Amino acid sequence: MTPARWRSLALGALWVQVAALLGTAAFSLWRSADFSRYFNAAEALLAALVMAWWTTLLGRALNAQPTPGTDGVQRALTLVFPWLTSLRGALWGMTLFGVLGGATPEANPVALTALLTIWGAAIIASNATYGSLARVSSEPLAAAPRRKLMDWLNLSAALSLGMAVLNVVPIPGFSGDPDLSTQLVYGLGGLLDVTATLLALRALQVQPVPGGE
Repeated sequence: MTPARWRSLALGALWVQVAALLGTAAFSLWRSADFSRYFNAAEALLAALVMAWWTTLLGRALNAQPTPGTDGVQRALTLVFPWLTSLRGALWGMTLFGVLGGATPEANPVALTALLTIWGAAIIASNATYGSLARVSSEPLAAAPRRKLMDWLNLSAALSLGMAVLNVVPIPGFSGDPDLSTQLVYGLGGLLDVTATLLALRALQVQPVPGGE
């Protein structure tokens, strides 16, 4: 398959993911009745915005088109993605404090540890992925930042798969049994995240780079 074809597949999957995140935000508001729905919807909406800017910059990088630091998309991404990370970190922290405070005494501690570890690592990896592309976009063919971005994408794909499983399979004593619609929304969303991430990684790997990498 040609590099142009991989680029088209990657960007197409990423834009579908943006649409899916907007759908997840709407689903969170519609499906849930508790106050946490506003946090979940805000996280999905902010993630959709960041992903849209990230995809735009990736498209330019895959076309070897440098983006100056004064560019509006570049500035929007670098300004907003730390807030997304902060929101995700706050949600993670509230869950951790609840677990440590004994809010889920019947839940399996090994399963909770796995959830918090994978979730926390996924937050860090996604933050690094956003920041790495922001650096690559100014010099899209520079070997070192491209390699770092690809490493983070590779890790993010694995962690996204883990989160997809944890979002679909409930932990007894921690979360209630999800209904089919919730499982489908978060399961398919997680698989789309993994697919789009791997396609973005592959598009970078096959992109022609003068002098090789």
